[in-house]
Parts: sequence; C-alpha cells; structure tokens
Amino acid sequence: MPLYVLVTGDPTPLVRGMRGDFTQLFSDALGGAWRDGLVAVDVRTAAPELPADANGLIVTGSSSHLAERAPWMLSTQAVLREAVAKRIPTLGVCFGHQLLGEALGGTCVRNPRGREIGTLPLERLESAANDPLFGELPGVFEANVTHLDTVATLPPGATILARSPLESHHAVRFGEVCWGVQFHPEIDREVMCGYLESRRPVLSDEGRDVDAMIEGARETPLARGILRTFVERFVAGRARG
Repeated sequence: MPLYVLVTGDPTPLVRGMRGDFTQLFSDALGGAWRDGLVAVDVRTAAPELPADANGLIVTGSSSHLAERAPWMLSTQAVLREAVAKRIPTLGVCFGHQLLGEALGGTCVRNPRGREIGTLPLERLESAANDPLFGELPGVFEANVTHLDTVATLPPGATILARSPLESHHAVRFGEVCWGVQFHPEIDREVMCGYLESRRPVLSDEGRDVDAMIEGARETPLARGILRTFVERFVAGRARG
C-alpha cells in the first residue's frame, strides 16, 4: 500500500538544482524508515482524488498562497477531508499544513508577525505530552522553517502541539491520525542554506544578516524525526494492519 506525496509546489530553483524536488527531499529525509518508495501526485496538474490504495499521505510545501483560491487548492482540500474521514494517516507540511487547516474548518492568512525563516527553536507545549508524534520531544527543539502565511484560526477539535514567537501553530493535531507542521522536517542544513541564499535579496531588504543566518543554519534531527515517526508508526502500521 503506497505512501503518496501530494505535490503542491517546488523548492526554489537553486535548491531543486542541488537536491531535487520535494518528493526527493522527503525520500532523503525518510531514509530507511520507508523502503517501499513514494508515489508523487502533482495536484496542481492532475485531477486530485484520494488514491484507493493510499496507505498514507504527505502534503508538501509551496510558494503558493491559499488566498489565491485556485481550483486545484479547493479540490485538494476535498481530498484531504475525505482522507481524514477515512482515517488515512496524513501529514501536511507548511503549505500542506495550511491546506489541511482550511479544509477542516480553519482560516489561513498572511502572518501579521512577518516572515519566519532559518533554523529556529520551537516550544513543545504541554498539550503535546501524550501526542504519539510530539510527546517524546523536549520542551524546546530546533526546526528548519520558511513561510509567510499562517493557520490563524484552527478548525474545531484541533490541538496545538508546538509554537514559536512568530508562529502560534507550528504543529497541530487535526485528527486521530492527521497532523500539520508549519516547519519543514524534510529540510536539512544544506537545503536551509539554499533557501536562505535564494531569498538573500528580499531578506537583505528586510534588514536581515543573511550570512549570519546561513552560519546559524543547522541539522534538526528532532524535527526530522517527526517525519520518520509518522511513517514508521502510522503509515507502516496501517500497512501491517
């Protein structure tokens, strides 16, 4: 039973040239945690529908914004609602997190606190103590981050698991086997540096020291481990069961 990657965007051209597309980045991050391969479905061009043999879904990031209300975004949200209703393990990442949030009844806007980018400390909340993905993390862990938008209002029944000073909803449990993370577990130090270099002009215009940010970029094994735990515990568990 395949693990599907719903592709909603592409890395920057610099990052893509270095390391490949998002499906490749997730494959690299998973390593031996999933040996059966990933099936990529580009929902921007394919008519989105829930694959009948889906064992799990990962929804990628994107430079798109939900405010665009593109038809493919709305149809993908319908697929995600169906997946949640059928209890198919689902993990939304960055824009994928935002798609899930709105699909299930929340709202997404441009973050009024501004752009968040780089390797940053996140706070794991007490509400995550019993969560099967976040419960074993320490009170503070580092993650690689790049985003402009935020899930401003959570859907009913959602639980906040992690936050930062600029992002109140960095990790959210949306359902029994459904999570969204605003950070990027698939981004390692090299890729984070690529994003910072790609964004150098706009970051410099914002008054940021890009060289210092690149120097401060790090590997984030605890955040990366969330992806592996999701696949090992839920996707592989569904396959076995």
